[in-house]
Amino acid sequence: MTLSIRNQIAGTVTSVTAGEAMASVKVRLEGGQDITAAITADAAKELGLAEGSAVTALVKATEVSLATAAVSGVSIRNQIPGTVVDVASGPAMASVKVDVAGGGLTAAITADAAKDLGLVSGSSVVALIKATEISLSAA
Repeated sequence: MTLSIRNQIAGTVTSVTAGEAMASVKVRLEGGQDITAAITADAAKELGLAEGSAVTALVKATEVSLATAAVSGVSIRNQIPGTVVDVASGPAMASVKVDVAGGGLTAAITADAAKDLGLVSGSSVVALIKATEISLSAA
């Protein structure tokens, strides 16, 4: 299946905590980063997710926010450090490619935000992704 979702990162499930409606799935990405995905309990069951399951984490570029440093005092648990490798900016939006250990991420942010953050190739950033914005695919 070919998808328009640019961010597809391989990983391994480290834990699944299922509730009645939702499940919290912790995943160790190939680069060693730990992320959490909040998916429905039905989806976790249908995918057969368990500790050791190979998965691909899928995140739309519009759901990736960027900061110039780790952020505290926020509910966003997924904070992945990286380095900007490319900024393609138009009048309204910018596409920022970020190299993270084990792969890459693309963030679609406003051109004003890219400018205000001073993002250029080589900039250190932290990609912020809400757990509810991460989908999982069984590998």
